[in-house]
Amino acid sequence: MQKFPVISSTLSAKHVGYFVQNLYALSTGTTCKLLKTGINHSYLITDGSAKFVFRVYSLNWRTKTEILEEIKLLNLLRQNNIPVSYAIADSNNNYIQELNAPEGNRLGVLFSFAEGGKQLNLSAGLHYKVGETMARIHQSTLNLELQRVIYTPKVLLVDPFEHINKFLPADSDEMAWMLSAQKYLLNALDNVNRNEIRQGAVHMDIWFDNMNITEDGNITIFDFDFCGNGWLCNDIAYYILQLHSTEKDEAERELKKESFFAGYESITQISNEEKRVVPMLGVALYFFYLGIQSQRFDNWSNVFLNEVYLKRFINLLVKKYFEDNVTADLPAGLPQ
Repeated sequence: MQKFPVISSTLSAKHVGYFVQNLYALSTGTTCKLLKTGINHSYLITDGSAKFVFRVYSLNWRTKTEILEEIKLLNLLRQNNIPVSYAIADSNNNYIQELNAPEGNRLGVLFSFAEGGKQLNLSAGLHYKVGETMARIHQSTLNLELQRVIYTPKVLLVDPFEHINKFLPADSDEMAWMLSAQKYLLNALDNVNRNEIRQGAVHMDIWFDNMNITEDGNITIFDFDFCGNGWLCNDIAYYILQLHSTEKDEAERELKKESFFAGYESITQISNEEKRVVPMLGVALYFFYLGIQSQRFDNWSNVFLNEVYLKRFINLLVKKYFEDNVTADLPAGLPQ
């Protein structure tokens, strides 16, 4: 019987383990466990007391050039003693592996293991440390250019609709609001004083799920899969956005937000213009990641994404954040 084509597969953890063991000269006692499937698939590799994470990229998700640029960034940060999960070369000094999956050749990279675990609600002190770490990253990536995506307002606010349009009806109230908010934000970001906005390489996905914290408070940041070029304050905006999602007590949230900013500015300053655009960029990043969820429906988001999900997400998160943080001091009824 002829094999039926597939668009996505989950590779056997047992055989991924053998694959990694041979390429990286690990011991015969090496084990492999699937950590999670998603935009990419992650496997925990254990060899005695040593642990690693093997990332298998989805088919055609990233090019070799894009992955090598991610690795170049990680090596730079590691050289500057910034705590990040970094790529590990195999016995032949190759970083990128090819895996002949049913859907086609997928790419894989072995990363160092980030010690500790995830914490949903960080203390004010830990937010201070995250601020310090992000600022040190930005010191290293200031004016750095990667051969990867440039996160322009168009990429964040316009391009996502190529995918969102497939799931959110054009005549819905939510789509009408999204388009009016898009118009408002594009105009606002076009009038930003760019002389006061730092640019360089950005992570674009720093939040609690992409950092591990040890019991003694050491933080390691990982998953630079969305790294690219743009305003450094995009990283700040995304982190503050996620803080609003995880910390519902307003007084506690403000305390933790100020602690994060204090930690960041203990290393390097954030301009007043950057602080002003942070809420706008937060909404723009909501748009961007809704586009990613819609784009990856076939092999990731189909377990949760549908019209009802999008409408609830827009009304309860995106619209509320916009009204509370972007247009709170403007006349009612905006955006127009």
